[in-house]
Amino acid sequence: MKENSRAAKFMTSVNRLPLALSHAFKNRSALKIISGLQNFDPTSVRMVTQAATYGDATFVDIAADANLVNIAKTYGDLPVCVSAVDPAALAAAVAVGADLVELGNYDSFYPQGRLFTADEIIELTKQTRALLPNIALSVTVPHTLPLDQQVSLAEQLVACGADIIQTEGGTSSAPTHSGTLGLIEKATPTLAAAYAISRAVSVPVLCASGLSNVTAPMAIASGASGVGVGSAVNQLTDEISMIAVVRSLREALAMNLAAIPFGMRSAEI
Repeated sequence: MKENSRAAKFMTSVNRLPLALSHAFKNRSALKIISGLQNFDPTSVRMVTQAATYGDATFVDIAADANLVNIAKTYGDLPVCVSAVDPAALAAAVAVGADLVELGNYDSFYPQGRLFTADEIIELTKQTRALLPNIALSVTVPHTLPLDQQVSLAEQLVACGADIIQTEGGTSSAPTHSGTLGLIEKATPTLAAAYAISRAVSVPVLCASGLSNVTAPMAIASGASGVGVGSAVNQLTDEISMIAVVRSLREALAMNLAAIPFGMRSAEI
């Protein structure tokens, strides 16, 4: 009965999503490309959007701004997620065409000394759900909390109406090695969170922060239904390089999917 309940909750969550995005989460192959919560540069957002589109990403994540939503809709054909820590800003972006919303992530705030408490995130989630009862809502769990508290918060966020739980941590981690080992070290915090949270909640988990084509498949193996990648793409300065990175991520996820027995691919199982 518990597994049936989890499956029903998963289906309720993905049913709020655009069809292609729902399908990707159910098949554990969602790829989100992130321009940055505090990136309001139209040229940068256009380049990231086009790279996500041509690189075969599932959706794009931009700052909650009406002009940027228009750019993403004009230069790409992917579902558009908008990110903010202000429920009103999210609602305003939905009014001009955003497809889903994200509270977080919080990486860009940490250098300023700004931390988000569990109670604060719960309240923001409640406010956002009240404003947008029919829009898919993703909420980031801050990696600054101990792992057991991240799991507890994720469970409470789902109870408050979150449809997707996003993890974070890699951007703030400090690898001690270079190369492949360094990439794995950088992703360890968000991979650990994805593993723990995915076993505690019945909605899709999207693993983000510090991921690469090396570690994206590890996120899926850890229990995530998709991955979010930002700095590996948005810090590049030319669109061809951006597209190449997105395609490498898509290929890595495709190889990972091919290795999963067909009957085990659905995240609702």
